[in-house]
Amino acid sequence: MHGIRPRDEDFVVGLAKVTDGSTLLVASENGLGKRTPFDDYRLQSRGGIGVKTMNVTDKTGTVVSAVTVTEQDELMLMTSTGHSIRIRVNDIRETGRVTQGVKLLTLKEGEKLQDVSIVIPDGEDERSVDASPPETAGGDEQAD
Repeated sequence: MHGIRPRDEDFVVGLAKVTDGSTLLVASENGLGKRTPFDDYRLQSRGGIGVKTMNVTDKTGTVVSAVTVTEQDELMLMTSTGHSIRIRVNDIRETGRVTQGVKLLTLKEGEKLQDVSIVIPDGEDERSVDASPPETAGGDEQAD
């Protein structure tokens, strides 16, 4: 049994779980991306060839990531040169299913967007600016 049967030149770059209030974010290697409501996609039968989600051109490059996002999410964009950039999902405009998208980040010559990941909040962002810095363990250290 096959879940999907991509054409020879196509390949799967991700899986996304459809949830209420979420959209599909896709990003391309040349730094373009877009959010599309799941309602814009028709249902597929098992073993289908899939549904086009981004107009891939020389300007966009290939699709490197597809993730389910909500308006409250933040993303980490990682490049081929090791740079990471954090952006808010609500800063990315929703567009139609078969469009090129909008610029997510500016890349240097030869640099490519490699991956996109949702940032999991760890509570540090909610800390008050007036909070005292944590005390260091071990007290004063002496130099030899």
